[in-house]
Amino acid sequence: MLNRSDHAGIAAQQPTYEGIAQNGDIRIAFQRFGPAGGKPLLLLNGVGMQMIMWREEFCAALVDRGFTVVRFDQRDVGESTHLHAAGRPSILRMLLRPSTAPYTLRDMAADAASVLDALDWPQAHIVGISMGGMVAQELAIHHRDRVQSLTSIAATASPRIGRISVKTARRLNKLQDRKLATGEDAGQLMVDLFALMGSPDLDMDEQWLRAAGARAFGRAYDVPGRLRQEAALMAGKDRRAALGALDLPTLVVHGDVDPIWALAAGEATAAAIPGSQLITVPRLGHGLLPESVWPTVLDGIDRLATRAQTGARE
Repeated sequence: MLNRSDHAGIAAQQPTYEGIAQNGDIRIAFQRFGPAGGKPLLLLNGVGMQMIMWREEFCAALVDRGFTVVRFDQRDVGESTHLHAAGRPSILRMLLRPSTAPYTLRDMAADAASVLDALDWPQAHIVGISMGGMVAQELAIHHRDRVQSLTSIAATASPRIGRISVKTARRLNKLQDRKLATGEDAGQLMVDLFALMGSPDLDMDEQWLRAAGARAFGRAYDVPGRLRQEAALMAGKDRRAALGALDLPTLVVHGDVDPIWALAAGEATAAAIPGSQLITVPRLGHGLLPESVWPTVLDGIDRLATRAQTGARE
């Protein structure tokens, strides 16, 4: 189902369509950038991050390269379905009984496939960051015919490879447990989160982070929803064998100072997928692409799409 957005035609960086996809009882909100006839590209975000964390300017840059770009809120964030009845998972339960997660990354991949259905896209180029990269991997494994190319950013092929240190995990959990009362509080939290896990040595835009945090707070503030996504992530399996069976143009992008999933995670992902390319980005942390990194990532996605179209191997 597609409905014309009020933003249509106002500016290149504004969504041209907004819609809702349906996967059973799960409703997935999405936005499309660019004309309908471009190369289809789907963006997937990380734990607790709404689709607005894919910057409009980044989407516009992809449109300028001939892509039709769609970003969406994964279940339990933003304007998509929140599974409140599933409750609030505890960190201890996630660690001791990961199989009790209310849903899996594979379920989230089915949500992504439903967005392709709503757009009448038989296939698309899939780009995922952090947990979104892992959902993208699941999409490639279980819905191979829907994926033209795969770009996995700051993600891992196995939850046992490159995982966060206990010290950093404690600092991250302490930040995320902070009580928020206003959009200003949420904006400050976003700044603090990316000071810890992002790329402070690059051009982290604090003004944009504050605005994005406040905007996300106004759209939907749901701590248990983020924890349910974390539970799905922690319940994930080692995907290396399944990824090894793929014949799929693949790009892996990873920062060399990522504190959440260390570079070993990206290296393992690239090693698992035959013919994949690994781009290691100096001084890049986790979860957000600073603007100075965009040309590298955009060029990589563009080359990958051309490779997928021509069937060429690097």
